Amino acid sequence: MYNMKSLQIRGFRRLHEIDLEMRPLMVMIGANGAGKTSVLDAFSLLSASAAGKLNSKLSGMGGISDILTINHSQEVSMSIDMEVPGHEPLKYDIHLAPKGTSYGIPSETLSQSRTGYPGPFMHIDSHYGDIKYYEIDEGKLLRPTWDHNPLETSLAQVPKMFRQPEELRHILSSASHYHALDVGERAPVKLPQQMKPAELPGEAGEEIVPFLYYLRESDDDKHRYEAIIDSLKSAFPGFEGLNFPPVAAGMLAMTWKDKSFRKPLYMHQLSEGILRFLWLVSLLQSPGLTTITMIDEPEISLHPELLSLLAEFMREASKRTQLIVATHSDRLIRFLEPKEVVVMDIDEDGHASARWADSMDIDQWLAEYTLDELWRMGRMGGRA
Repeated sequence: MYNMKSLQIRGFRRLHEIDLEMRPLMVMIGANGAGKTSVLDAFSLLSASAAGKLNSKLSGMGGISDILTINHSQEVSMSIDMEVPGHEPLKYDIHLAPKGTSYGIPSETLSQSRTGYPGPFMHIDSHYGDIKYYEIDEGKLLRPTWDHNPLETSLAQVPKMFRQPEELRHILSSASHYHALDVGERAPVKLPQQMKPAELPGEAGEEIVPFLYYLRESDDDKHRYEAIIDSLKSAFPGFEGLNFPPVAAGMLAMTWKDKSFRKPLYMHQLSEGILRFLWLVSLLQSPGLTTITMIDEPEISLHPELLSLLAEFMREASKRTQLIVATHSDRLIRFLEPKEVVVMDIDEDGHASARWADSMDIDQWLAEYTLDELWRMGRMGGRA
């Protein structure tokens, strides 16, 4: 399994200078404006750049000038170190800067350290218009023979025949970012859905019905469906099971059987908390999780008693995906360990800082207090 080992961000909003060790489960907590969402947005920008969508993503963020650290930065840079099974780690580094009325890419490199060699092996070495890829047949860095879009990264445009760049591109471009589930009146999660194979419940729950149906019918993944059902029974004592009645040709609904009600409940009749918890545990149990998964504020609408179950599902999912979570909930971190929690804070210059909770001197406090109590007491920083 590929894993990010470290992430460096420079000049992105409040993230003037962030150097962060990455772990399988990383739950960020901090006051409003402390930079949690900015970390997710910076990584989403990195993911979009690998998918050839840098220009559209930057436009959606308001342009390069809107993401620069105010008064302190002339460019945004992001760098990751990626562990590669059986090979030396990869290091990807990209810089973005204003150029005229748009932006340019002053520097972009993809390198790999080599034991016994003085310098890293360069897969990509690009600087503005001077674009170079390592050509395997020629055994050296060459300029591309195809049209190169200067507003998109070299990583996004490298030919698929180049193994390491292609694998990194796939990992970054497929990174998934989930926001709070829409549970409005006509939200997709509340409607009947097309019967088709689905490996994930969807960012808006638009495939949760076929996902759970096929999970139940799968010999290989039925244990995941059973884990979801068991968690729902633990969370909601009246819950008995899910059913999938057809409502039209090729369309399924989903019903919730509860011993407190004579008739089953359809999705649009369920509470926000039930819908969001069902979607979250389905997502975290999915066999189709991408290598990197980001979730923003999973605690919304959830009763505090559900958070211990959510923490266990997050921990289990982090064995199959690198899970990055942003939360405002001190109750959620009660059920986490210091090695799973990153505290985001603001320094005297208004810049964000990030520290793993297990790097703080809190062991003696943990003998008497829980992690969330230490947070509320201000012993871990990160308070408004």
